[in-house]
Amino acid sequence: MAAGEQPGTGSPQQPSTRLFLLVLAVILTDQVLAASAQGMSIGINYGQIADNLPSPARVSGLLRSMQISKVKLYDADQNVLSAFLDTGVEFVVGIGNENVSAMVDPAAAQAWVQQHVRPYLPSARITCITVGNEVFKGNDTALKANLLPAMQSVYNAVVALGLQGQVNVTTAHSLDIMGSSYPPSAGAFRPDAVPYIQPLLNFLSMARSPFLINCYPYFAYKADPGSVPLEYVLFQPNAGVSDPNTNLNYDNMLYAQIDSVYAAMQALGHTDVDVKISETGWPSRGDPDEAGATPEYAGIYIGNLLRRIEMKQGTPLRPSSPIDVYVFALFNENLKPGPASERNYGLFYPDGTPVYDVGLRGYLPPMGESKSARKVVSLLALIAIASITLILS
Repeated sequence: MAAGEQPGTGSPQQPSTRLFLLVLAVILTDQVLAASAQGMSIGINYGQIADNLPSPARVSGLLRSMQISKVKLYDADQNVLSAFLDTGVEFVVGIGNENVSAMVDPAAAQAWVQQHVRPYLPSARITCITVGNEVFKGNDTALKANLLPAMQSVYNAVVALGLQGQVNVTTAHSLDIMGSSYPPSAGAFRPDAVPYIQPLLNFLSMARSPFLINCYPYFAYKADPGSVPLEYVLFQPNAGVSDPNTNLNYDNMLYAQIDSVYAAMQALGHTDVDVKISETGWPSRGDPDEAGATPEYAGIYIGNLLRRIEMKQGTPLRPSSPIDVYVFALFNENLKPGPASERNYGLFYPDGTPVYDVGLRGYLPPMGESKSARKVVSLLALIAIASITLILS
């Protein structure tokens, strides 16, 4: 303290104190502004086959409060994309199967990308376009034949706009494209699918795009609950299953499924395409003949999966490559056709209440609050700056 200076009389702050407060202001403000861009490494599928879901603006608030940083859509809903502008959330957008054949026409593909992708960049972080979903699961031979030409047209449209490297082009597959998946090292695609998959892999390799697969260990358990160990499909402690060809041990079915796809791709000459899980989940409710569809098992599956992802764990075949997963799904969707399980894969009920507890805490803004929700972050930042300005003045 300088001579003649009295304590507690508004003495000038030392430079170190002022610097500390300034740094603190920057840190706090930066944290507030970037909160929505910092997220978990898990992705989530945002389906909308329902008549009771909250508005996209409210969903944006929910996902940002959970710090979910990756979202996969089955279309390119402009209301959804607009609700997430400048939030830092990454988006996968989709072209539905009903529109795939039209995309073979380069002009149609160019128009689609111009309308559904280009206007939202860079404010919306669209990183991938999926052309079709589980095309090879059906019997539409024309659709199967048109898939790759449609992907090529969409890719060429992306390139023409200078977006290559920023926006990938791929498609998502059902696991039933596999003719063999056990042991994982013997994984092979169905013979009838190979003529389509081989050139598709060549395209993905050239475009540096991932191979997307929808994997549901639940289906294997439901089909034969007496033979498939529950612990093995739920990531719970178990002795695991050893691959006799590689001596690799698998303590869960999902990782075995992933590595079987890698083996199938290698059999077709490709080790240069990454496998990503575009869907996986567990239903919290089902029909009487759907074994294991309970909130308890769904919570165990998703909770243990989240822990594996946060550990940045890879599969036994690729231990240094963390798995990339999109959980299915954000909400229960009451209009989905099929068995009861199809309508009960959500992490949340439409009112924002968790279906089961896996530690994901989110806040669904009330109706009417969503219009101003995007202003809250900026307002808090301004308050923080104003407070520090008063302190430093």
